[in-house]
Amino acid sequence: MHVTFYGAVGEVTGSLHLLTAGDDRVLMDCGMFQGRRRESERKNRMLPLDPGLVTNMILSHAHIDHSGRIPRLTKNGFRGRIACTRATVDACGYLLPDSARIQESDAHYLNYKTVRQVLMDMTAGKSREKKRAAVRKRLKGDHGLNLELIQELMDKYHLEAVTPIYTESDARQALSFFDGHPYQTPIELGQATQGRLYDAGHILGSAITVIRASENGRRKTICYTGDLGRFGKPILNDPTLNFLPEDRDVDLLIMESTYGDRVHEPVADLAPHLKQVLNETVGRGGSVLIPSFAFGRTQELLYAIHDLYNRDEVPEVPVYVDSPLATELTRVFGEHPEMYDRQTHRDFLQDGKNPFMFQKVQFITKVEDSMALMRRETPHIVISASGMCEAGRILHHLRHKIHNPKNTILIVGYMAAHTLGRRILEEGAAYAAAGRQGEAPMLRFLNKQYPLKARVVKLGGLSAHADKHEMLRFLKESNLRVKKIALVHGEAAQTDSFAQTLKEGGHAVHVPKAGETLTIP
Repeated sequence: MHVTFYGAVGEVTGSLHLLTAGDDRVLMDCGMFQGRRRESERKNRMLPLDPGLVTNMILSHAHIDHSGRIPRLTKNGFRGRIACTRATVDACGYLLPDSARIQESDAHYLNYKTVRQVLMDMTAGKSREKKRAAVRKRLKGDHGLNLELIQELMDKYHLEAVTPIYTESDARQALSFFDGHPYQTPIELGQATQGRLYDAGHILGSAITVIRASENGRRKTICYTGDLGRFGKPILNDPTLNFLPEDRDVDLLIMESTYGDRVHEPVADLAPHLKQVLNETVGRGGSVLIPSFAFGRTQELLYAIHDLYNRDEVPEVPVYVDSPLATELTRVFGEHPEMYDRQTHRDFLQDGKNPFMFQKVQFITKVEDSMALMRRETPHIVISASGMCEAGRILHHLRHKIHNPKNTILIVGYMAAHTLGRRILEEGAAYAAAGRQGEAPMLRFLNKQYPLKARVVKLGGLSAHADKHEMLRFLKESNLRVKKIALVHGEAAQTDSFAQTLKEGGHAVHVPKAGETLTIP
């Protein structure tokens, strides 16, 4: 019996691990890589295993770095079932098709640029700008790119086309493989393999998975944390500490380590810090721009702002959620009140209030409304995807607001290495440390350079990942008896530091390398 670690090893994206026990092969997550575009593209097109050999799959939660390659899996021979919570099924119903639409849009644009360049090179006797304008007019219609003509020209000139990793049709087909299960109910994963889901407290529907497998008469228990949430956060329950008796003796704990050497701001400090940012920014006549993951973080922000407005602690400026995906996922949150914690029931539900809907909030779906919002100059709050500033409407809001020192870019989540979000965070911190003196740092996105004059503030209390102390609390206070720990889902420095901490605490720890197989004796 063994586990092979294919993704989220030495990094925080691309989660994919395979348990092999006899004839059963159970996949734990199948996520997308995020980061450097060329490298991520290469990794995401490749599956390091034969999907047809996988018996079944467990999905810890809906975030794309854990679910995003599932359409590749189901398109290429997987015939099993994907077990997860019902909330995760509902969330993936929006997240996976949205991921596909982004890929299709990117592919169309890159093919347009290829054809445009060829046609410009073939056009004589005009300035470069006139050539560009003439070609653009030919390839773009009133409703966007003329995809039929672009494909015709690519075929004619034998140009290599860029294709999406998967299409929206592939994503919707993948959804037919999903099965939703309540927490703490048995799930058949193979001939001699069973699983059970426990609340991970990370996002709505997130799960810790306990898998019990048999091989050659020997029974072993594997626990996969997925992403562990924080303790004491609003809306969701804390990570499970009380496991059923048959699941407590764990031979191998596969544990995340995203913040293995960091300590978050206390959850209790979240509201005062957010209050300070809103009051200071609105006080100087600026707006607050929040790059946010559409699922989980957006809803937490709405909850926190709603609570501050109810307490009359900040100016009630308009709040705009500029993301069709976040709009749909907020609806998913509203459909699963059974997963809310007691405080949310007490503060909102028992009075018939929706935690995520209030008078000042507006959900923007139409492009023209989004464009009008970008030009708005009076103070307001914008929550927009993507969370790491790699795509989506957030880039256009940044284009309009990043140069104004009155505005604040509020960082509310993890920014992976090599993303625009990480550059904004690091450059903004360095500029602030220098007293905001001298030339503002320049950031390149959307094919242009922009000065980072807006203030950059990190709000740590909103992180959905447990920090070092909270992960140690999970190990100490849960009733699991763990023989060995394998650390995944962390950049090397974080994972190595946490491994050392665990070893000093008497735990047997292994830090796997990508593609490494660990035998469970």
